[in-house]
Amino acid sequence: MRTVGVEEELLLVDPETGEPRAMSAAVLARAEREDAGQDVFEKELHEQMVEFATHPQSSMESLHAEIARCRKEAAGHAEEIGCTVAALATSPLPVSPAVGMNERYRWMEQQYGIATREQLVMGCHVHVSVESDEEGVAVLDRLRPWLSVLTALSANSPFWQGKDSGYASYRSRVWQRWPSAGPTELFESPERYHRRVAEMVATGTILDEGMIYFDARLSERYPTVEVRVSDVALHAETAGLVATLTRGLVETAAREWREGREPLDPGVSLLRLSAWQAARSGLTGELLHPETMRRMPAEAVVRALLDHTADALSDHGDLDRAREGCERLLRDGNGAMIQRALLERTDSLRDVVTECVRHTQA
Repeated sequence: MRTVGVEEELLLVDPETGEPRAMSAAVLARAEREDAGQDVFEKELHEQMVEFATHPQSSMESLHAEIARCRKEAAGHAEEIGCTVAALATSPLPVSPAVGMNERYRWMEQQYGIATREQLVMGCHVHVSVESDEEGVAVLDRLRPWLSVLTALSANSPFWQGKDSGYASYRSRVWQRWPSAGPTELFESPERYHRRVAEMVATGTILDEGMIYFDARLSERYPTVEVRVSDVALHAETAGLVATLTRGLVETAAREWREGREPLDPGVSLLRLSAWQAARSGLTGELLHPETMRRMPAEAVVRALLDHTADALSDHGDLDRAREGCERLLRDGNGAMIQRALLERTDSLRDVVTECVRHTQA
């Protein structure tokens, strides 16, 4: 059974005002003192955010439990130094992001200017194990049309600098400002994949392979495919659902490759339109159906994803969990819908943030 690991980025905020706090160094220092050698928490580009990484898990129930535990630990470390964490993919309140002081981040700020300074966005990256680079590239080629559905499900960033962005996942639009971000063409072989990565690094436009920000890529550090299209989810349960569906997509793609089925290839231009539509609408409007690239109600496209991955999900014992999770989101709303409902009820973005702090550990 394929293992799955999750990396989540969390926003550090003042527990009373909801304003972002540039305190990641202090949070990480405390985590290191309390949990020496665990290597769960990591620094990120901006001082107002902190990242954690789970261990690889075969059981989705165990993965969900670890995500919830890591969120609570992050909150505990933050609260000891006067802030807390919120699983928000952008800050609803205005913020002036503080770029970290290390050499890599300073290079990025010099190279990309305002695009770096505005990248206070929190995502969720899902790693799914693959047997080889050959299988991994075959999976990447076959995942492409379905990734926008994960963006729609996880969408949790409707507000930007104190205003409604008009998007369900504005994080994904900000992320596209990196020169290496977004969907890719078909690679067809590991050799072509690695040659393209090497060519991109050789341009000097990006610093190294770590800045290959494809929607899905082969991990530098692990024998995994890393899917990078999701907002950090408001609830740990939703993060677990995204991980479950991602493993289903990876396993389905691998089976198609072994059966000799060719990947769908709508082209990068249509994939960009599909990603934009998912970011704009989330689950409240229409999405582009991955097999036809035509607009359909979000509910129908989510069910198409479940149908597409049903055999793999069933074989892993995940089908009922995935169906229930998708039905819950379609019924109760994703993070973007909940944030907007909170604003309508409270008329205060500060209250939105402080309420989302509670949701983060729910």
